[in-house]
Amino acid sequence: MIDHTYGTANPAGIQATSGANATGVKATDASVISVFEHQYLSVQDFTQAADFEWLLAQELAVFSIQRKQGQWRLKVGHYIGVIVLPSGITLEILPKPIAGVPSDRASDEGHILRSRYWVQQMLSDLTAVAHRRKLLHTKNLGQLSPHLSPLSAQTPPMSHWFVTQFLQLLTAYQPTKQYQTQQRNQSMLQGKLLIKEQLRRNLHQPHLFVSEVSQLSAETLANRFIKSALHLIGQLVRSQDRYCAQSVSWSAAVMPWRQITALSLHELGQLESLYLVAKHQLDRQPLASVQRHGAQQLLDLAYWLLQVQQSSQVAGGSLSQPQSSYHHSPLRLCLLINMNQAFEQWATHRISEWFTQTTSDKSPRYQTYFQAKQVWLSDDSGQACLSMQPDLLVYDKAVAGDTRKANPSSADAAKDTANASSASTATHCSHVIDIKWKHLAHPRDLSASDAYQLTSYAQVYHAQQVWLVYPVTDSTRQAVALRHPSPLDRSEHPSLPTLWLMPFNVLTGMLNDIID
Repeated sequence: MIDHTYGTANPAGIQATSGANATGVKATDASVISVFEHQYLSVQDFTQAADFEWLLAQELAVFSIQRKQGQWRLKVGHYIGVIVLPSGITLEILPKPIAGVPSDRASDEGHILRSRYWVQQMLSDLTAVAHRRKLLHTKNLGQLSPHLSPLSAQTPPMSHWFVTQFLQLLTAYQPTKQYQTQQRNQSMLQGKLLIKEQLRRNLHQPHLFVSEVSQLSAETLANRFIKSALHLIGQLVRSQDRYCAQSVSWSAAVMPWRQITALSLHELGQLESLYLVAKHQLDRQPLASVQRHGAQQLLDLAYWLLQVQQSSQVAGGSLSQPQSSYHHSPLRLCLLINMNQAFEQWATHRISEWFTQTTSDKSPRYQTYFQAKQVWLSDDSGQACLSMQPDLLVYDKAVAGDTRKANPSSADAAKDTANASSASTATHCSHVIDIKWKHLAHPRDLSASDAYQLTSYAQVYHAQQVWLVYPVTDSTRQAVALRHPSPLDRSEHPSLPTLWLMPFNVLTGMLNDIID
């Protein structure tokens, strides 16, 4: 059932759109509609048909468009996030139901609240990681505050969480000012007289003076980027009248920015080049290191937000839709996160923390590598044909001895790739770990392609254990060993590794069971 509790009353509910992954749309308060990954949406799921038409016209990458039984419908992709609709309602996209969630309770308010909580915990962890070290796909998360945390037990919508995090950055930074040079042609002489321009432009109007004036102004390019992002985030605040305290905090935080001009439509079309200029201007300003870092964070986040909006403004034309004034509405907030990448990075971070054990002499026992790429197959000339890149490689130095040269344990992705060949020379790879954002209700649900991938990892890295980590929402599921049916296989191949299905509890952020 689709329970709309906003707008006009709908006590009977509306039947959910059919589909294998349809779980129903839930309006959890007057301004938010909660949906899930891989869910089907039709015009009947919106109180205002123009909102659905607007989504169709945008052709956002998060949705695939289908036509069934003479009606358009949208299928949500593997993204989570928030989209502010033209009506002011926020569309909240939550993770798909995973193992431990009964299919008939996926749209319950309790499940929605739990999903919001662990997603906020995941994003909080990833933003902190992005500040300490660089992992793949966390570049943009490093622009948020490193001290983020989930909100209260009431767990408001994700849109409220995003606003709160933006406020943390905004309140810690005030608009900077710098001297800007302007050229004026006026009747009053002010500043430096430009003789050449004066002769060229005012030969027949001697009562005017062409002069150059320097004034202290907050109209810097970096500030204007941030002001444009404020317009987008402000849409979330205005759509959440229920959270009055946040609205008051927002009003106070944006007060110093009111007189600053946002980027024009023409400038929004030149984001990349203007962003580089803004960074250069910011580097030249005489700021303390803390203030400079805060300004850079806000500038990077503003650029990211505006870039996402620009990429979402695809000119629709492939669909024949009734024209609506909403189609020509100004830029609207569309903040989306690839859930496959986010879960992989979160689980990688949490699991790698367990491998920070030390030996008796206080030296690290394990060496970990994040998504280190290694050539698997090459041709006769040595040209790489196929590479593999597991999410996490673990080498047990206590068993193998550190036969490698010193390598940084958590370097960025480029260094991990360069060190992969060095790591492969070690005599003992203890764990190869692959992380999947997949629903595995039972071990038999493991796909053949995933099994082949695990077996290939075991063969290439000669690993003692190979893990496939998947998400669950309970602590009852334990690790499951996948073995060959014939005991002869083990005797003929004594070094054959063990393949494990490892449940990762998203509510605790931990594996339910650790196999050492």
